[in-house]
Amino acid sequence: MRRWPKRALTSLALIATAACPRPSRAPPPAAGEPELRIGLAVGLPNASIGGAESGELFVSEAASGTAVGSIPAGARWVVFPDSADPSRLRLMKPDSTRTEPLRGIAVVNVTENRFVVANGRRYRGRISITSGRGGLTVVNRVNVESYIAGVVPPEIGARRPDELAAVLAQAVVSRTFAIKNRGRWEAFGFDAYADTRDQVYLGVAVETAQAWDAVRKTAGQVLTYDGDVIDAYFHSACGFSTAGVDEAFGTARTRPYLRPVSDDRGGGHYYCDISPRFRWLEEWDAPKLRAILSRTLPGVTPLSGDGLQKITDVTVSRTTRSGRVGELRIVFERGDIRIPGPDVRSVLRPEEDRTLSSTAFQLTVTKTNGVVTRVVAAGAGSGHAVGMCQWGAIGRARVGQDYSKILTTYFPGTKIEKLY
Repeated sequence: MRRWPKRALTSLALIATAACPRPSRAPPPAAGEPELRIGLAVGLPNASIGGAESGELFVSEAASGTAVGSIPAGARWVVFPDSADPSRLRLMKPDSTRTEPLRGIAVVNVTENRFVVANGRRYRGRISITSGRGGLTVVNRVNVESYIAGVVPPEIGARRPDELAAVLAQAVVSRTFAIKNRGRWEAFGFDAYADTRDQVYLGVAVETAQAWDAVRKTAGQVLTYDGDVIDAYFHSACGFSTAGVDEAFGTARTRPYLRPVSDDRGGGHYYCDISPRFRWLEEWDAPKLRAILSRTLPGVTPLSGDGLQKITDVTVSRTTRSGRVGELRIVFERGDIRIPGPDVRSVLRPEEDRTLSSTAFQLTVTKTNGVVTRVVAAGAGSGHAVGMCQWGAIGRARVGQDYSKILTTYFPGTKIEKLY
């Protein structure tokens, strides 16, 4: 999850997800429970509403509230921008007839215990679709608790009975993050993306009885510090210790509750050593290193007119207080480039489409005639390492820690309070 600059997550590696074929019925909204606007898609050339798993849908124009029509159960209408005015959209029915241009639409399900279907996926709440020069924006308006039920499974996965405290912890962290960040994407007309720019949200299809149990047991609970809802970051595995927020995100200010926390459980073990990415190894030979850096370096620093020179060294020039790479130095025949810690994972990529697992690594560099021929990174953990370590939470649950203990350990000085 990289919702923190992304989030960070609010990037976040995903742990295995299990879906429930019969989603639990959502409880009625609690008094004061906020509604969230989740950006399901931005810039689409077209979208669909309704389909095989949909009940009857009622469609109205978003701007005026005027009724547009009713989509029968199982039917599917296509939405597309109006060719004459991209700020408006039209709907095409199965018989190919089209509506007049509309200033956005709002869609609700009027069939009991059925859901709104958008682009083939079921959602609780309502769907709104607007059009702009970049294409269509599809937004799910949904109550917080129903949103969390669609976030917890893809973020923490299906867990064993002795790991349920970690699921409860995830529910509280995800709710805290969502409420704290309401309005973050106001310029786009929603509160959160449905992917790792915020939290992975997949709607009704991924809801499980386990997730709904965690949602109900923690309903309305958030983490606070000095009375304020906190920035609740989380990641897959810290490797040995979490990181301070200023270590991971270059522009972030320090927070007393987002400081390094050891994951040591004694006897040479760590709570997150059950993670498949607890320890990892990546290698680059000379051609691969040169190809990767040729693509990634221009994104953080301008290169000289003659392109990438011969690489003569790659070193860790500074470490952070939690022991991670704070600066990476790449030395060339003439001069060097220093990569700040928050950019290291995107610059020193193992593959073009994959970032480095973490900044907790040590380098071994091989040279021939003064030129780098191989670089090996031996690393620990996965993700930005700020806040709650998900695999650490699972490990702590296995030894009997409850979700309150897990959360106040990873976010020192915080309290769990019921917001509504």
